Amino acid sequence: MAPQIDIMIPCAGWASALPDARGVAWRAARAALRAAGDRGSLCIVLSNDAELRRLNRDWRGKDRPTNVLSFPAGDDAHSRGDVILACETVLREARRQQKQPRHHMSHLVVHGVLHLLGYDHEVAGEARLMEGLERKVLARLGIADPYRLRRRAPAGI
Repeated sequence: MAPQIDIMIPCAGWASALPDARGVAWRAARAALRAAGDRGSLCIVLSNDAELRRLNRDWRGKDRPTNVLSFPAGDDAHSRGDVILACETVLREARRQQKQPRHHMSHLVVHGVLHLLGYDHEVAGEARLMEGLERKVLARLGIADPYRLRRRAPAGI
């Protein structure tokens, strides 16, 4: 059974900033699931800063927007959960980091999906494993290593 990937776009900003956002998100999510050997379903929500700020505050106690949040489904045997991205933050970060918006978005979708699958980056060993898998997935999508680029960027970017 192929994974079901639902994409919801309640924020109109995605259409003007990245007209192919739905396809970008779908391809990145599918690549992440395949690389992890998972066939579960998930939902990606392309939202905005206001919504991510509210969710970040309510669920993580951080009253500010963030680029991506993942909400695992819990005990559901098939659904992995939801990945939610904030349009304004994703675009601002891409601009600041001098990345193509669709590449940055792809990275964040892959990152969020891997969180749904149990990967984390709080401990150094787990971070290396997760970042390694992110690099592998992004390379398959033709996207440069985002961690290498970050390390080479001048301070303050």
